[in-house]
Amino acid sequence: MTKDKIQRKTEPDDEKETSLFSRKSKEPVVPTQNAPGWRLFGKAVPESDGGQQRPLPPGRRKPLEFEPQSTTALILEQRPGNLPAKSEEEAQRHQQEYQEMVAGARRREVKEAQRRKRKLKERHRREESISHAINTWTAHILPRWDQMKCTRRVRELWWHGLPPSVRGRVWSLAIGNDLNITPELYDIFLCRVKDRWRCSSETSSVNDSESDGGASLADRESSLDLIKLDISRTFPSLFIFQKGGPYHEVLHSLLGAYTCYRPDIGYVQGMSFMAAVLLLNLEEGQAFITFTNLLNKPCQVTFFRVDHQLMLKYFAAFEVFFEENLPRLFRHFLANSLTPDLYLIDWIFTLYSKALPLDVACRVWDVFCRDGEESLFRTALGLLRLYQDVLLQMDFIHMAQFLTRLPPDLPPHLLFSSMASTPMVCSAGRWAQVFSALMKDGYKEPEKNGSPALRS
Repeated sequence: MTKDKIQRKTEPDDEKETSLFSRKSKEPVVPTQNAPGWRLFGKAVPESDGGQQRPLPPGRRKPLEFEPQSTTALILEQRPGNLPAKSEEEAQRHQQEYQEMVAGARRREVKEAQRRKRKLKERHRREESISHAINTWTAHILPRWDQMKCTRRVRELWWHGLPPSVRGRVWSLAIGNDLNITPELYDIFLCRVKDRWRCSSETSSVNDSESDGGASLADRESSLDLIKLDISRTFPSLFIFQKGGPYHEVLHSLLGAYTCYRPDIGYVQGMSFMAAVLLLNLEEGQAFITFTNLLNKPCQVTFFRVDHQLMLKYFAAFEVFFEENLPRLFRHFLANSLTPDLYLIDWIFTLYSKALPLDVACRVWDVFCRDGEESLFRTALGLLRLYQDVLLQMDFIHMAQFLTRLPPDLPPHLLFSSMASTPMVCSAGRWAQVFSALMKDGYKEPEKNGSPALRS
């Protein structure tokens, strides 16, 4: 059999294979207007028929040169050609919906623009107020501090908050320097504590029987360890007091110098927050002077030396004003056995710098420097008044947790408004009179109200 016959014989089989497994055409398929679907983006491909346009079937829309570029615009367009056309009512409804959406978007834009304008105006107002206050303090008050500090005008300015640029100077003047501490004395104690730390690391196995100014080696080492631990937890969100931060060594040195200056007190947990606030507003040497004099105030000495009897007197005086100003909340605390020591100790140890946002705490410090220890308990009453409705719904555990960790978004204007509504005057007299009466054991109100702190 020749090759030609073989080839002719196999041709029908090839044709069968071709019909069964046909190859796809490699030529591009031009989409037509009649293809189902709706292209949302991109340019539509025009149809061409020898330069003549074919008449549109009934119910079909004219092809657009560009398809809608947003889903909002789809409301205004007709349906795809392969779907029934919109009715007149539906087209009008879609037109109205579109106009409503556009109007709503414009209203939101106007509101946002107004909000930004108000915010900018308020910012300018605050900046002008701060600028005016700075000029008042630097030009008129600070040069004549002794004559001006107790005037009504200055006390009102003080209540509304000190400008940050003069805050440290006003604090140092208000707290004073009754101990006559000098920057040179700070340098002496700083050198001494550095030598002590170096010796402690080299002679860690020395007997604890050695003493220096009333403090044993074990006490000094425990204070050093506690300082290191506490510094790492001081304002952690700022990242400036932790190891490697710009204020880490400065804070460490200041606290170490104080433990050397007052070995009878040493370091007490919470001091790092007070020292950190001062370092944010004062130079290192002046911060040490203010820190030592601050801790020498009667209330701070009582709490940092843990004088239990005197602390109970402070708690008792606080509860006298608590019961008179917030009787309902006072009874709720009494029913749940929530005593003042469970929340006041932490607040007073740190002067609220741990419990409150830093900017709010600085304003509390402003009032403390103006009014003294009385303001610490007034701030506590202000906080209780501010959150009275919340606390009345809680039990013992939740109240203790809430007062230990106050809301981080606490609005300062509401707190100081609450404090202004809480005068430190009761039927027994002012704070100083009530506390003095309790110190002399001449005040019998504790037996009346039956508070656990007062019965102690």
